[in-house]
Amino acid sequence: MNVRTLCLALLFNNDASGYEIRKASTEGGLAYFVEASFGSIYPALGKLEEEELVTSRIEAQEGRPAKKVYSITEAGRNELLGSLFHELDPDVYRSEFLLFALFAPHLPRSLVETRLRERMAAYDVDIANIEKMRAGSTDSADLWVLNFGKHAMQVAREYLSTHMHELVALARPEHDAKAAE
Repeated sequence: MNVRTLCLALLFNNDASGYEIRKASTEGGLAYFVEASFGSIYPALGKLEEEELVTSRIEAQEGRPAKKVYSITEAGRNELLGSLFHELDPDVYRSEFLLFALFAPHLPRSLVETRLRERMAAYDVDIANIEKMRAGSTDSADLWVLNFGKHAMQVAREYLSTHMHELVALARPEHDAKAAE
């Protein structure tokens, strides 16, 4: 999914400012679909507005500068739904942790153990966040997607828990690691 599609998807049910779109793409339910920066969101919104797929209005805020709020048009809704008929791109999975794991044989065991525990704790936080989102949703499609994400994270966490000893065993003993420094 590209940033353009993300903006249309987020605006499909609710109006939002660029800041709110960014926040939803990093912290909200859409955080798992695509990473979007302010540097990509605002140009995408500008282009969508030029194409009359979204409109904008200025809203005053008490004690703060006015904000620009975007709304999807009927043409924007049709564009989003039409884009979903095309073949989907493969999911993209990037993991700094897996790069770390690849180099475990060159790293001290204590560091490998620490990173494994940190990763499991991060999965626990993500799973808890998904549970909070599930508790706040009654939409069947939202719940299906959240359940899928929760299950994927639980499986990943379980794999780390049951196989962490294998990666730790590949790591260098502490005395070897200190000698290498």
